[in-house]
Amino acid sequence: MRVTPAAGDRIDGRYLLHEPIGTGGMGVVWRAWDERLQRWVAVKCARLDDDRATRRLMGEARNAGRLHHPNIVAVFDYVDEGTTCWIIMEYVPSRSLAQIMAERGPLAPEEAGSIGCQIADALVKSHSAGVVHGDVTPENILVTEEGVARLTDFGISRALGHDVTQSTTGTVRGKPRYLAPELAKGQAAGEKADVFSLGASLFAAVEGQSPYGEAEHLMTYLARAVEGHIEPARRAGQLAEPLAALLAVEPGDRPDAARARKLLTRVAPPPAHIQERLDDRRTLDLASSTLRLGRLSRRTRDVLTLPLPRRVRRRPLAIAAVALVTTGAVAAGLVLLDPWGSKGAQHKGVDLADAKPSASARAGTIGDERTADPCALIDAASLSRFGHTVLDPDYGEIDRCDVLVRNTSGDDTADVQVNLDSDRDDFDDIRSTRLVGGLTVVTLDRDGKSCERAVLTPDGKQIRVDGRQLATASPDPCQLADAATDHVVGVLADGPVPRRASAPDANSLARLDACTLLDATALARLPGVQVANQDRGFGSWDCDWSSDDGKREVEIQFSRDNSLDADDGHPVDVAGVRSYSVADEAEDDSCTVRTPHRTYPDSVGENTTELFHLTVYAPQPSRQLCDTAAELAGTVVGNLAKRLPVR
Repeated sequence: MRVTPAAGDRIDGRYLLHEPIGTGGMGVVWRAWDERLQRWVAVKCARLDDDRATRRLMGEARNAGRLHHPNIVAVFDYVDEGTTCWIIMEYVPSRSLAQIMAERGPLAPEEAGSIGCQIADALVKSHSAGVVHGDVTPENILVTEEGVARLTDFGISRALGHDVTQSTTGTVRGKPRYLAPELAKGQAAGEKADVFSLGASLFAAVEGQSPYGEAEHLMTYLARAVEGHIEPARRAGQLAEPLAALLAVEPGDRPDAARARKLLTRVAPPPAHIQERLDDRRTLDLASSTLRLGRLSRRTRDVLTLPLPRRVRRRPLAIAAVALVTTGAVAAGLVLLDPWGSKGAQHKGVDLADAKPSASARAGTIGDERTADPCALIDAASLSRFGHTVLDPDYGEIDRCDVLVRNTSGDDTADVQVNLDSDRDDFDDIRSTRLVGGLTVVTLDRDGKSCERAVLTPDGKQIRVDGRQLATASPDPCQLADAATDHVVGVLADGPVPRRASAPDANSLARLDACTLLDATALARLPGVQVANQDRGFGSWDCDWSSDDGKREVEIQFSRDNSLDADDGHPVDVAGVRSYSVADEAEDDSCTVRTPHRTYPDSVGENTTELFHLTVYAPQPSRQLCDTAAELAGTVVGNLAKRLPVR
């Protein structure tokens, strides 16, 4: 005989029920005391006579239990007591967005946007783990007093490619006011449906009604969803454009969760105090994340035989909302940025060595990407115990700086790199994490001859530190990485990343925005690639464009090398410039063309070649890919000549 739970009951011998704190489609949610770990938890049980709810509860535990993220309510345990099943969750003192809307009426666009950024970030995590939430609504978005938003109730979620089921009754799951049009038509739930529901929830938060308007009967909402009837936003302010993108009727016209997060963050980022709390929580969640390896191989010196990690391949974007902005920027011609805050400085005799970040810049932050100096974070003298050390500021990406360790014969035996990144990686093989002030330091397991560390900054970016062995008799790469990381943390304890001491040379690629070097006409050489599907890298020194389906892509990346020769690929003429192409280096079905821009003496008097990599990705024969890459590289050379004529 089943007994209704009551206050004072003990679940699984450790969770003491105190009082109900909510009800849902599957039953009552209780606040309970975990007597073993001495903490409050929330526990939810399936309705006692509902086997279907029991199965849903197990599905929620399975799917949500895989997700560890500061904007997702954590699932700790699942308890099956035979007559009753319980899910044990993190207890979050909060109110749902639905409650806030009922109490206060429509929210300001800034507040709704901050909530939206956080929930979009939660969806990025969920979707990357292959889990579609399926019920993103104001009732399932919790907001703390501080403004931290948490996504909860994965009760109707499903794991992509696993527990997909088709309804034989035609029943539509989800709340009709926030349901994506494709779900109302009976199609399977996908990631883009979650994005629509987030947009619908934010629309309701600022407009006070569903994007389908107001209706007396739920079937009316379903009918409007099937018709694709979306009300215009009238109070959304700066949220109007991202909401239009999220609420696109066709799933293919909507951004994915990552792009939705960017669109929302651009107009209404979470305030600094919320971001600080999220950064602190993220430290606890790192251990269960997964590694995203990058894509484009960094060039190595002759002595460096170890393959280096590759650049992150960005996912395809589909964003109609920003197409006009992007196209307008390209149509305006190549943009020559004033990258290091030096407009007119050289002509006016201003000493750029005195340039400092603004007084409001927070300690530990990277700040403006184009003026942040990676070489100010690494010090050759601090690594001198490992051998003779030399700073090498002119190799690889523009956001990178190295220290080389040499033996008594002058041979390079080890290398320590510092790279600045706009976006944080997800990691696996984490050995430990530690919080130092506002910085999170991530220590990764050693990988053969290399050791990597990451310093997560309060402004949501990261600094990567790589220690690498280049010879048999070489310092331990992990000791190198730890010593260099300690120096990075020490510098950031006193302020933000220091600014670069001087502006780049007048003819340097560092002055340009890579995203302005190809327009829609040029990109048409790789059919399907859209100029609007653009993703900008750190400092705008690399950029890629993709097709809507993600199968075709073009990337430009600025870099530096000792020189270019036959070791860099097959010689190819690019608009009269001797270049080198290599197929399938970045990944299968790709071709990379390396084209020199100029050669100059670096800070230690050695010749350095400034170049750009242009890589195309498509399911085509290598010869065809390399021909396309060479043609696009020729267009880039022509555009560079218009802005930087001296080579």
